[in-house]
Amino acid sequence: MADGAFTIRTRKFMSNRLLQRKQMVLDVIHPTKPCPSRATLSSKLASMFNVKDPGCISIFGLKQTFGGGQTSGFVLIYDNITAFKKFEPKYRLARHGFTQEKRSGRKQRKERKNRQKKVRGTKKAKVGAGKK
Repeated sequence: MADGAFTIRTRKFMSNRLLQRKQMVLDVIHPTKPCPSRATLSSKLASMFNVKDPGCISIFGLKQTFGGGQTSGFVLIYDNITAFKKFEPKYRLARHGFTQEKRSGRKQRKERKNRQKKVRGTKKAKVGAGKK
């Protein structure tokens, strides 16, 4: 587990069969170095827990302790990629590159909202769709 730059420890390990995953708290000890990237941590965890696809590992909530040198976070290791896509929230899927968020610009959304305020009922949908 010990690498030249950092050490990984896991606590509070739990196997969650209903959600087809293993979940645990992750402690990364990295004295005199910055916290390693999530990709580095997930590849290291994949070798530790014999995971075939590192894309099934979700790492989030990484917080450094005061003074540095140690980081804690949460890890979810899914059994397969379909379970990952089924149970993970959309924002975490977007972090992994599985979904794209389709949003227009902030000003366009505000203008559409104000146009919709001027009409009543089902006409709001026509105004929201824009001019064609």
